[in-house]
Amino acid sequence: MSRIGKLPIPIPDKVQVTYQDGVVKVKGVLGELSQKIDPTFKVIIENNVLTIERPSDEKQHRALHGLYRSLINNMVIGVSQGWTIQQEVVGVGYKAEANGQLLTLSLGYSHDIIFEMPKEVTVTAVTERRGNPIITLKSADKQLVGQIAAKIRSYREPEPYKGKGIKFVGEVLRRKAGKSAAK
Repeated sequence: MSRIGKLPIPIPDKVQVTYQDGVVKVKGVLGELSQKIDPTFKVIIENNVLTIERPSDEKQHRALHGLYRSLINNMVIGVSQGWTIQQEVVGVGYKAEANGQLLTLSLGYSHDIIFEMPKEVTVTAVTERRGNPIITLKSADKQLVGQIAAKIRSYREPEPYKGKGIKFVGEVLRRKAGKSAAK
């Protein structure tokens, strides 16, 4: 039995969850999200708790059971609290500026990179004195905010010698020693 799939999902007071025709819709203060699931799965909503039951113990159903539970749980958390990812831009002369839905990155290339955010994602870039710029992404959709963060990181991934690049706040990088001096 799936340990993740059989866990109940508590539904907060300000969140509405509906299920019909194989689509789960979650509506809350931060937005509305929907997820299509296999119609053979049973979605039971009672007493502000959502549970998912699978139709059989086939390998495919067992695999999807925990997945659907995690996706719906992420939607409930997203519309009630939201998801936040912070990234740090490390490097001399590297800059990040947010202007509305545009993020402008100066990462040592001959040109600036201008990244336009989807309307579901809000972006802020803070540069404190003597500190690295911090990019903060917020959204109700966990998958979307993670995908955007991965795309931003791909413009300049952290390198292992000096650690220059875009990394997640709190991420520990594996550093390498440089070449040793010849005697």
